[in-house]
Amino acid sequence: MTWWLTGPDGQPHESDVPGTMGGNRRARIYGRLDCPSALRAISRGGYVAHRVFFADAAAAVAAGYRPCGTCLRADYKAWKLTKAAVPRLGVARP
Repeated sequence: MTWWLTGPDGQPHESDVPGTMGGNRRARIYGRLDCPSALRAISRGGYVAHRVFFADAAAAVAAGYRPCGTCLRADYKAWKLTKAAVPRLGVARP
């Protein structure tokens, strides 16, 4: 069987093994395959068209995706801290 995984370059690649992480191409979020938030979205049908899969978290991060705040809470908090440390253009910071 062949699976299609999104690689670090953001492009789909064939794989002989399934991915360990799922994601949403539009939101650029990745998380566990059993994520309650993703499963709810999938059950509503709006998420499936934008679903992508990754071999692991490192491939997702390299492709520009951020961790899910529900199933990867610690990773999300660490990501959020790095984003807060980067000043935004056009926004005055005290």
